[in-house]
Amino acid sequence: MLNRRILSLAALTIAIAGCATVSTPVSVTDTIAKEPSLSTLAGLLDQSGLSATLRGTGPYTVFAPSNEAFKAVNAKTMEQLKREPEQLKAVLSFHVVQQPLKSAELKNSSVASLNGAKLALSKAGDFVTVEEAVAQRTDIQASNGVVHIIDSVLTPPAKK
Repeated sequence: MLNRRILSLAALTIAIAGCATVSTPVSVTDTIAKEPSLSTLAGLLDQSGLSATLRGTGPYTVFAPSNEAFKAVNAKTMEQLKREPEQLKAVLSFHVVQQPLKSAELKNSSVASLNGAKLALSKAGDFVTVEEAVAQRTDIQASNGVVHIIDSVLTPPAKK
């Protein structure tokens, strides 16, 4: 009876220890790659070369268009972006800010994106928008920043 209790206790201890895995900090790039609803963005970040940047020290805030957001983009436009890495990088870097912006800290303002253009931010209660996009999920923490999932792909202003 005592041996059975010891074995049961040992098995329980091992099971609990297996559940308590130590999580290692992951970059914004890796955080995006782990999120199933951001698989399109993850692939495009790799293709554009921004993945390496977003693995850097940061801090970064990424307003990450969901897979559904990319599906809403004209197929011809998507093909053109995939063929032109510099243009793709310009569009994707418009979704990145080089500072940590958690939803609780957001104010109605504009901030400089990684591509140099200004992004308009708005907040009303828990409702967050960036340009015309609505945040669907906010404050996904990464070791070097934060990710907010948005419902549309942002279009940077045309360069003059």
